[in-house]
Amino acid sequence: MTPEEFRRHGHALIDWIADLRACEYAGDCRVQSDSPVGALRAALPKHPPLTGQSFEAIRADLDRLVLPATSHFQHPAFFAYFPSNSSLASVLGDLASTGLAQLGLNWASSPALTELEEVATDWLRQMLGLSAQWSGVIQDTASTASLVALLCARERSTGYGAARGGLQDENQPLVVYTSSHSHSSIEKAALLAGFGRDNLRQIQTDADYALKPDALTAAIRTDIAAGRRPCAIVATVGTTTTTALDPVAAMADIARRHEMWLHVDAALAGSAMILPECRWMWEGVEGADSLVINPHKWLGVAFDCSSYYVRDAEHLVRVMSTNPSYLRTAADGQATNYRDWGIALGRRFRALKLWFLLREQGVEGLQRRLRRDMSNAQWMAGEIDAAPRWRRLAPVPLQTLCVRHEPTGLDGDALDRHTLDWCARINASGQAWLTPAQLDGRWMVRVSVGAEATEREHVEGLWVLMKSVVDSADGPDPAR
Repeated sequence: MTPEEFRRHGHALIDWIADLRACEYAGDCRVQSDSPVGALRAALPKHPPLTGQSFEAIRADLDRLVLPATSHFQHPAFFAYFPSNSSLASVLGDLASTGLAQLGLNWASSPALTELEEVATDWLRQMLGLSAQWSGVIQDTASTASLVALLCARERSTGYGAARGGLQDENQPLVVYTSSHSHSSIEKAALLAGFGRDNLRQIQTDADYALKPDALTAAIRTDIAAGRRPCAIVATVGTTTTTALDPVAAMADIARRHEMWLHVDAALAGSAMILPECRWMWEGVEGADSLVINPHKWLGVAFDCSSYYVRDAEHLVRVMSTNPSYLRTAADGQATNYRDWGIALGRRFRALKLWFLLREQGVEGLQRRLRRDMSNAQWMAGEIDAAPRWRRLAPVPLQTLCVRHEPTGLDGDALDRHTLDWCARINASGQAWLTPAQLDGRWMVRVSVGAEATEREHVEGLWVLMKSVVDSADGPDPAR
């Protein structure tokens, strides 16, 4: 494809994306794809084309084959999982990043890639109210960031044991502590970092599903008495199921007393810290060693863009550094080499899409949107609390509600079936998308408010839909 062909087809593709977004924002499409399993795969040729095909043909297949098998995360009736916003300003940043085709191997390979990442992560640090002691780097996801954090914790506890015999040389098993409601990626990171499942402690939570400091202290004492060495604590600010808030200050105090690493997983909730009124949610964060937030969730940066911050960048570099001769340059020691700040050697120019978003929206624009979402979630919480046979199962500190409809006389497995049924009805309708999840061993439904296009009218419409669906389920069903 020549630059002129790229210009012509690129303009058409931008128009196609803009038309798609207009359709999504207006709610003129199904939220969740209803494509059957294997349908797209069966519709595609089994073998690659021997000769090149026209871009018009490729575009046509985008509409005919690919689009029906996509779900619309930018739809105003998207209330599933968590916000996965992809602001159009950030989309343009991603396009510019791909078009520039930079490969970050070291500073010399792309000074712009490195220095813009330094600036963008520092701007975000200031927006979050963090002190200048924190240094940031963009990872792909919070899963990777948490793995890096536990690797750093392991190496600090062992005096950089990886340079010797690794964990096999350690006399005492190293232990990681986290909430029983922490994200599944924390368990995965502990396993990949070599701690082993037997050395991962999932600590009891309180009535609001936040980690109990007394239970954490007791678990640490038990492990010390048994000859094990406490290594790391992971605090979650905004758990996946309920957005519960672990007590970071108390956990930081415990970590300090036992010389343990404290990592704060604020993948979703971290975005809310651009609001000064929300920073109480991670009070004590300055006592942590590392933290992660995902601007590619609620903030609006196109996936993937996960911001990882550390208080001791030199320790991170010592754990992660590689120094092959072909990457050494005269700038070493003067400039940041982000290859030494994570697992991957090469890196994309991810900072552009964050930079584009921050400049186009401004801090105040982003704050307005997040406050809108939290206000809409509070409105719905009030409606649920006032409605008979509806129950809110957890506090709503952010934008996620945990909901169950509980008809009189229905409990146990029958109530679970009812919950899954009305949620499935809503999703099958294409009018909204909700996520069922288990809480205290029983099914409930999560309502995650936060798509960029979602306004109060859409939240009100969801509430009307939820009530109408359960009413039809409770009464005679003419389809049966």
